[in-house]
Amino acid sequence: MSFQKFPDGCRLSGVRRSVALCALLSMPGVARGQSPRAANPERPTFATHAYTVAPGYIELEQGVRVQGADDLSDATAWDYNLKIGLARGVQLAFFGTGFMRTAAGTGPGDVGTTLKLSTAVSTRTTVALAPSVTFATGDASAGRGAGRAQGALLAVASVDAPWKIHVDLNLGPVALGTGGSPLRWFHSVGAAIGGGRYGFTGEAYGYSAGAGEPAQWGALGAVTVRPAQWVVVDAGGSVGLWRDTPDLVFVGLTTNLGRVF
Repeated sequence: MSFQKFPDGCRLSGVRRSVALCALLSMPGVARGQSPRAANPERPTFATHAYTVAPGYIELEQGVRVQGADDLSDATAWDYNLKIGLARGVQLAFFGTGFMRTAAGTGPGDVGTTLKLSTAVSTRTTVALAPSVTFATGDASAGRGAGRAQGALLAVASVDAPWKIHVDLNLGPVALGTGGSPLRWFHSVGAAIGGGRYGFTGEAYGYSAGAGEPAQWGALGAVTVRPAQWVVVDAGGSVGLWRDTPDLVFVGLTTNLGRVF
């Protein structure tokens, strides 16, 4: 996952979520048929894909969201996710909420980091492990953070299915280190269809009750546009399907900034 959507530390990521050249198939994490200069967003979904930024490249994801339980007025936020390709199949990301407005005021939210370790198991399937930690830099009393540091460990599988359909599966415990029992689990199934300039992605996601937090379930849909190889724009929304799950609307931009080392 990559972007924080909810004050308790749940993150929006991306289909965030999709994705190297036949010559790069030996490079875990870079999708078939894709240049290392091509933007490969993990947003706009809650789940992440199993691919990584090419070694030496940097990619910036950012987006604005509005959310609420009834009328989308509970919060407005700007989220970011800076991804760095360290080696083949190894990516380090720094994510967070740079700005958030709630009824209690405005300010930054929580920040965190994710290490993604990826490997291709076939020409169509890539798997990854993505441990992450989030730090309590936001004001929890104002609804801008979780109020405590917490970890997560996601297992990820990305599959290129027939008819230009791409599927991402995520499963793993979240809110680790908070002392709550039972463990809280995140699970997601996302599918994207497209090729070329335009695409559509959908996702069904959920968080089990645990670590002192209630269960959350929702469905997300978004359209994506690629005006250039290194840029992807997304827009869409999510509907809460279970109590305590907010609705949200978002727009985002992913930019591959090129090779830096």
